[in-house]
Amino acid sequence: MPPQRPPRPSSRSRARSSPHRHPHPLTSPHPRGTQGAMHRNPTRRSTEPVFTEPQRLHKVLAQCGYGSLRGLEELIIAGRITVNRQPAEVGQKVGPNDQIRINGELVRLRFAPPRTRVLLYHKPSGEIVSRADPEGRPTVFDKLPRLGGAKWIAVGRPEFNSEGLLLFTTSGELANRLMHPRYEVEREYAVRIVGTLTPEQERALLEGIALDDGMGRVTSIADGGGEGTNHWYKLTVPEGRNREVRRLFEALGLT
Repeated sequence: MPPQRPPRPSSRSRARSSPHRHPHPLTSPHPRGTQGAMHRNPTRRSTEPVFTEPQRLHKVLAQCGYGSLRGLEELIIAGRITVNRQPAEVGQKVGPNDQIRINGELVRLRFAPPRTRVLLYHKPSGEIVSRADPEGRPTVFDKLPRLGGAKWIAVGRPEFNSEGLLLFTTSGELANRLMHPRYEVEREYAVRIVGTLTPEQERALLEGIALDDGMGRVTSIADGGGEGTNHWYKLTVPEGRNREVRRLFEALGLT
């Protein structure tokens, strides 16, 4: 008999396995919602926010990653947030000089120096450089744009009948450097008088004239021309004392 072939093994389905499949679902060792508002969010931006003006407390803390707006409001209501060691209030604004604590832990916020603003204004004759006038005269401040959290400071105080360029700023330091006599910031004026200056009068203005509040002088005089009896002069003074130019000419008998 011819030799018989051995029977083929019966086919069996092979179970497929994946080396990346885990028999049980992975769970996070830190369930969601366990972070309190007193801890910063680890996924927050690496760059600290820098604030340029006072902000609402819960908004500032939320932007810095200390919790949600709603959660921070609840902490404020619960008395767990203090400002300058006093219980905080919902909607309260904080600035660079305030100390904020959450559950007694000091929170450090970054505030940038306030931005200095400068405004050039053409003052017409008939306006007073004052915020209020007992006589009810128009004031230059009525026409200036409104500011939030700051105020305009006039660099100098031209008199009621004077007109010309007037500088305003929100920086007290800048205003002081522009106005204080020791910095000798020169001011230019155009003066109209009846008649003309004699050489002696020009020399007196340049050398100095005694006034009630000390010596006053100009640093330069230039003829500005004129028609008829009126004549213009352009001059420069090294400081900005009250009505100094008018008083110098009045001391010479000129109007």
